Amino acid sequence: MLVKVFGSAVFGVEATTITVEVNMDKGIGYHLVGLPDNAIKESSYRIAAALKNNGFAMPGKKITINMAPADLRKEGSAYDLTLTMGILLASGQIQAEALSEYIIMGELSLDGSLQPIRGALPIAIKAKEEGFKGFFLPKQNVKEAAIVAGLDVYGVENVQEVIDFFEGKGTLEPTKIDTRAEFYKTLDFPEFDFSDVKGQESIKRCMEIAAAGGHNIILIGPPGAGKTMLAKRLPSILPPMTLREALETTKIHSVAGKLKEVGLMNQRPFRSPHHTISNVALVGGGSYPQPGEISMAHNGVLFLDELPEFKRDVLEVMRQPLEDREVTISRAKFTVTYPSSFMLVASMNPSPSGFFNDPDAPQTSSPHEMQRYLSKISGPLLDRIDIHIEVTPVPFDKLSDDRKAESSVSIRERVTAAREIQTRRFEQMDHIHYNAQMNTKHIREYCVLDENSKQLLKTAMERLNLSARAYDRILKVARTIADLDAAPNVLAMHITEAIQYRSLDRDGWLG
Repeated sequence: MLVKVFGSAVFGVEATTITVEVNMDKGIGYHLVGLPDNAIKESSYRIAAALKNNGFAMPGKKITINMAPADLRKEGSAYDLTLTMGILLASGQIQAEALSEYIIMGELSLDGSLQPIRGALPIAIKAKEEGFKGFFLPKQNVKEAAIVAGLDVYGVENVQEVIDFFEGKGTLEPTKIDTRAEFYKTLDFPEFDFSDVKGQESIKRCMEIAAAGGHNIILIGPPGAGKTMLAKRLPSILPPMTLREALETTKIHSVAGKLKEVGLMNQRPFRSPHHTISNVALVGGGSYPQPGEISMAHNGVLFLDELPEFKRDVLEVMRQPLEDREVTISRAKFTVTYPSSFMLVASMNPSPSGFFNDPDAPQTSSPHEMQRYLSKISGPLLDRIDIHIEVTPVPFDKLSDDRKAESSVSIRERVTAAREIQTRRFEQMDHIHYNAQMNTKHIREYCVLDENSKQLLKTAMERLNLSARAYDRILKVARTIADLDAAPNVLAMHITEAIQYRSLDRDGWLG
């Protein structure tokens, strides 16, 4: 007897439906074809034990299983439940005529209980697109899959529940989630709030500008100045995610298996990898490609603490994703693309000792040591960072002040208002949503300067020895400052403020 059941494979952030054909014939044997990996080949042992422990038996016949399309590599243990249901139906141990109307996925334990799988959300989206009636999967993944409306999603704890459903014995109900209600459950009281930060008003202003325009930012300062503390609070002032952004972000985290019994992500991700990270872990890849840290930070913040400590080749592979806002991983037989539109926040000490031109410092570094330390960060990478700001330690009188600083919620209101101005400005463009994404053509169009502002910028560039790469960056940041002021044009005062945020571009910064 030949039966067909359906599973799904995830490539990149998209799913492909897999047809599992199970054929029973005279003889003895278990043949699994269609490019399965070792985890799938080992499934026969898990299936046999699970069937026996639930009152069924592995048929003593020749079992041939084909996973089509046969030229597509299948990986992981998530096909256990698919294969089990096919074997039970083909051997006549259950009657389940409606089995072909459902996608079935799940990893089996030896007692028949189910373990969570990766990529439940993209699989559910594909199942709905292809007209399947429903989707059976482990209960731990049900919230992320139930985001998809118009598909019956059943979260099950063991194989017996699935069998009972198809034989009409169970009372299994599909899980329903109101996506919009789930999405709008935003936190007005973030865990990390700018009201906790004493002093540092100029740095907070800088962070506000970076958040408003989506600008990449680097914080330079001695140990204990508050660089990490400020960076961790940046997501709390970013505008709330749109429903489309939330779905994109949830999809990536679903593929990576990082969603722990949650549905739609409504908070922007904040990723902070250690400086020993490899380039594959940062941008994604592997023999079976998985999203890296830059994709996990999609629509959120990627924080690189102690930037010069990262290996140079690791930082260099970020250059292209920072520009294109996506990363493509190519292998001999396939290519996958992961989105990676994130805000880069980096922090660094000005020297190996951590101090710069400080007579009270416990130790100092020579100019040569500082130059060598800073040269670990390449010019092309710095070119992609719009704002450079020096962070100085907070004096005692500010630290001991009991007054509460401005909260993240009130800062976020100003940021959101500035982003709305940018959304209207770029509404006719597909790939540009905020000021940081502007190219030279858009800068010439939207950052028109009057004579006074032009002269001011010319003088500043000459006197401060600012490099050519600083010119466009200053104009972009000035445009964002103007948006925060709700000003239609970039004025001289906006240019003046933007010039302050280019510390590393000044010739002779080391003294």
